[in-house]
Amino acid sequence: MKLAIDLGGTNIRVARVAGGQIVDRKAAACPAQASEKEVLDALEALVGSLMTDEVEGIGVGVPSVVDAERGIVYNVANIPSWKEVHLKDLWQSRFGVPVAVNNDANCFALGEYSFGKGRGYRNMLGITLGTGVGAGVIIDGKLYNGMDTGAGEIGSIPYLDLDYEQYCSSSFFVRCYGTTGKEAALKAAHGSEEALQIWRQFGVHVGKFIEMVLFAYAPDAVVLGGSIANAWPYFEESVRKELEGFPYPQMVEKLFIGASDTPDVGMLGASMLI
Repeated sequence: MKLAIDLGGTNIRVARVAGGQIVDRKAAACPAQASEKEVLDALEALVGSLMTDEVEGIGVGVPSVVDAERGIVYNVANIPSWKEVHLKDLWQSRFGVPVAVNNDANCFALGEYSFGKGRGYRNMLGITLGTGVGAGVIIDGKLYNGMDTGAGEIGSIPYLDLDYEQYCSSSFFVRCYGTTGKEAALKAAHGSEEALQIWRQFGVHVGKFIEMVLFAYAPDAVVLGGSIANAWPYFEESVRKELEGFPYPQMVEKLFIGASDTPDVGMLGASMLI
């Protein structure tokens, strides 16, 4: 049995995982604006409440870059006080079990590879589309971190006048149309042609993003996650239409693209870090 942790700026979630299934869980609000110690104390209290003698290790997903080997967390998004936290050393001493820490998008990719739509593919990317854009890279069946888990920070690659993240995340809807992805999805569900057109345009940008992924990594599969991936039916057609122009059509024919439908897949991925 393992503990899996999802640390976010809004909520902290902790679960006991056994046999690829969540058997118990707890959640609490994250005191994101508090001091480093106060955030750590809140997190440790939640972990301690689920800790048992059967727990063999702790896997942690955080929205930041991480020195995965040493378990050092740097500059956590939305938790200003967490500039450099030596979480692995602190918790191995505190709880007496192995601890592994990684980026949350990497945990998503590892979860999809192990339990979701990435199963059976040796090379895949798990891409999270939400407030920002994150990605986790699986190469030859193994999670590829790069330096400080930076291998998946491909949303920051320049695109048009800004970068891919500005066109493939919630920023696109706010900046270009003065709405949100959630509002656009609700209107599309009610048949709004204006909203459906917004999603078609969004799909063009995501298609360009996947083209870049094909050039960079040539994966067998791309699995989309995050809140925006729930609207996949509204932009799938335009993504695939955009990919028709890719110069190596046999790669597109072989590529699997789909949206995640595995609950708590990031937590399951975090458990696989151990």
